Amino acid sequence: MKIAIGADHAGYFLKEELRAELAAKGHEVMDFGTHTGESTDYPDYGTAVARAVADGKAERGVVVCSTGVGISIAANKVAGVRAALAYNADEVALSRQHNNANVLALGARYVNARTAAEWIEIFLTTPFEGGRHQRRVDKIEQGCKTEGREK
Repeated sequence: MKIAIGADHAGYFLKEELRAELAAKGHEVMDFGTHTGESTDYPDYGTAVARAVADGKAERGVVVCSTGVGISIAANKVAGVRAALAYNADEVALSRQHNNANVLALGARYVNARTAAEWIEIFLTTPFEGGRHQRRVDKIEQGCKTEGREK
């Protein structure tokens, strides 16, 4: 599978371990940086990975920053991307089954490389269930509608 990966300085070391693990498993990895531990800005890397996924250059993406929050917000600004921030294996599986997530966000402060690699394996192998979930994903893609909401 072709996977885009990126991280800011806080996620750099985890990204490097995950990149090597993915390549060792035979995946083609597109590394969007950063390539050092020097301070940098997470939106640059979250957006680059998201664009690669949205443009079809990569099938899935993995983004890492300190908490996973900022980089997931940045990735989700790209149309066609559904970036999910997960803190356990169940959330990872459900992000695929119910939300058809195509980018996984991880917080380097909260997950070690071994666990992150296990979660990525779940992310890459869990199929989208479709059905009633497709209707919801379609609504996300169309943008949330405000009709009928109380003001």
